[in-house]
This record gives sequence, C-alpha cells and structure tokens, in this order.
Amino acid sequence: MAPERRKDTALLAARAGRYREYAPPPALRRHFSRFWSHALHDGPPALVAIVPDGYCDLLWIDGRLAVAGPDRTAAFPVLRPGTTIIGARFAPGAAAPWLKTRLSALVGRSVPLVDIGWKDTAEFEARLGDCPDPSAAMALFRRLLEEAASDEEDPAQDAAVIFAAADSGRPASGLLGRLDMSERQLRRRCHHHFGYGAKTLERIRRFQRFLDLCRSSGTMPLARLALEAGFADQAHMTREVGELSSLTPAAILDQLCMPERPG
Repeated sequence: MAPERRKDTALLAARAGRYREYAPPPALRRHFSRFWSHALHDGPPALVAIVPDGYCDLLWIDGRLAVAGPDRTAAFPVLRPGTTIIGARFAPGAAAPWLKTRLSALVGRSVPLVDIGWKDTAEFEARLGDCPDPSAAMALFRRLLEEAASDEEDPAQDAAVIFAAADSGRPASGLLGRLDMSERQLRRRCHHHFGYGAKTLERIRRFQRFLDLCRSSGTMPLARLALEAGFADQAHMTREVGELSSLTPAAILDQLCMPERPG
C-alpha cells in the first residue's frame, strides 16, 4: 500500500484495541522496562501502524514466542482481529545479552524466539499454551521470565546512559568523555544494543516525546508541540513524524485525543 494512503488510513497500534502496560516485578526490573498486553478489537482488520520507540520486545502471540526487533520506521503487520498479544519490553542494554544477538541483526524484524536459539523456548511455549486466558498467560509469562533471569547477565550500563541522553534530548555525542569511548566505539555500542546509531535513536526518542505530548496536551497547537518535543520548527516535525510513522502530526494528534473505544 502506498505511503500516501497510509497517511489517511493507518491507525496507531494503541488505538487498534485495548493496550495496557504493567510494571515488571522486582526480580525483572534490571532486564525489562515494562510488561504490556494488547487485545485487538474484533471486526474488519485495520491498517495498524506500529511506530518505532527504540526498544526491543519479547512477545507471546498466536501460540508462539517471538522477538520484535527495534524499528527505524513504522511497521504495518497483518494482525488477526480479536488477537491478544502479551509483551515484555527489554530495558535499554538488556536485549542483546539476553538474546545473545546484536540488535542490528533484528532491526525491522519479528523473529520466532526458537530461531534465535534460546534454550527454554519450547518449554515456555508449551506451558503458555496451556493457559486458559490472557490474564493467566500474563501471570505465567512473568513467572517464566523470572525463572530465566537468574541465568542472565546484567544489562550494559553504557547503553542505559546513552538511551537516557537520547530520551532527554541531549546528544549522545556529548557523552563520549563520560563514557570514555571514541565516536567509533559509541556507534558500535549503539548498533549492538539498539540496532542503529545514536542519531537515529535521538530522532526516535524525540518522536516519542511528541507522542507523549499529544496524549497529555491534546489542545496544544502543532507549532508549540514541535518546540516542546525538541524539533527545530513545525516543518521539521512534519517531516520527521511523516518519515518515522507515515502519518501526519495532525492525524496522530486526532487519534491520541479520541476517547478510548470500550473493549
């Protein structure tokens, strides 16, 4: 489908069903930033846009475990109406050591966990498959990851520092002295832990600041949203938001201000 049509018809993933986030249990807070569930609405399938956020997620969907790698731009997966997806979002720097995989190999991809060679995949899928409902599956999902966490190394601290800088709008290049690394080392670490370089991560986290502002300040004019989010001006925001999401800022603002449909 052409990008022009996507701008008119795509629905942000959070608007395509009932999306909820949950704090990870204490034993998993080093490895995961949050758990989440997404129950898609029944009815005709919609064109759903999953926009980039700088994270990597572990998913339970359609009876299998999968890894959703970091995205550079919006993904438009085919999702079956009525499906419930359960996810665990890796903390910055946690995914690569947990998966034993550079995230640059997973950019823009959804990969069955078994294909990555994670040793507990078959057992975990069998146990999750016996759950009677999504609530039970979420509870078991967290317990299974707690069991696995004892064998996993701690997340890379430099990755957390780089992510925090991008999240706050500070250029990661300013951290070279603090992290005692060269620009080449910084680039290599970013590709290992985030899938792409620091400038791409900065763009994506600025886009996420724009989404947060849309949710909390629905009446703010677009020009003010652009400055508050950290864009140079409204034209810069329009270009960046379009490249990352295939949607216009106005369309996103309208969607995020809509009352949630009962689920």
